Amino acid sequence: YGQVRPDPIVCVITTLCQVGLPASFLFFYFTGNMGKYVQTQRKGKSPVFKAHTRTRKGAVKLRPIDYAEKQGYIRGVIKDIIHDPGRGAPVAKVQFLNAYRYKRDTELLIATEGMYTGQFIYCGKKASLECGNVLPLSSVPEGTIVCNVESYVGDRGSFARGSGCFAVVVSHDDDKGTTRLRLPSGGKKTVKSNVRAQIGVVAGGGRTDKPLLKAGRAYHKYAVKRNCWPKIRGVAKNPVEHPHGGGNHQHIGMPSTVAKDRPSGRKVGLIGARRTGRLRGVKKTAQDKD
Repeated sequence: YGQVRPDPIVCVITTLCQVGLPASFLFFYFTGNMGKYVQTQRKGKSPVFKAHTRTRKGAVKLRPIDYAEKQGYIRGVIKDIIHDPGRGAPVAKVQFLNAYRYKRDTELLIATEGMYTGQFIYCGKKASLECGNVLPLSSVPEGTIVCNVESYVGDRGSFARGSGCFAVVVSHDDDKGTTRLRLPSGGKKTVKSNVRAQIGVVAGGGRTDKPLLKAGRAYHKYAVKRNCWPKIRGVAKNPVEHPHGGGNHQHIGMPSTVAKDRPSGRKVGLIGARRTGRLRGVKKTAQDKD
């Protein structure tokens, strides 16, 4: 009897250390605490964060481009102006005659300020320059206010689609066949001159001027969009849930800027920031190089 039997757990730890496994692995192996995925990772592949589309009215796009729009124009009539849940701007239901079959085509276009039911809408190269009409940018003079602008010919609308948004046609370059736009963000963008755009300002402007005032309104606002509210700050979480969590006082405890190539569990905060801090002084608009 006088012999001390070795503890089996100590034997296992000694063997794993001899193999060369790090101490952190041993801690996680015995405690079972491997942490959580941060919320931004869970938003990748998860049914929890999918868009709520049950009540949506449909895709809001320009007409598919065809011979009538390329050579002349086609006329449609606004049948109704409706609310699309989850969208700040109203939507116009426009009916066109089908050019190839005996039927009518109903398209959902973004409603511009001044639209009304029963109004005729003209789409095409030779359409008149009036609010709601759809024209290629080559037919639009410089300084015109447009919205729902295509990025590429036939993509049926990409830029300036939010309520109250508009883009301005800055200049045309006839040699290159391009047009310079000033977008709602203030940035400039060059697109092909034969992309289409609606004339006018998107309706529903000033929506954000009225405060929500209470949490119930914010709840219903985002309930028809997707699961993105309420937003919990990283510093308010536990260390197991977020890199900024934990501590006796709510503080980040590390630089808030993070590189673009960091792994997804650490890629939180100001990602790939060129500058940080408060914007001071007058906002300078970018000048054209040419």
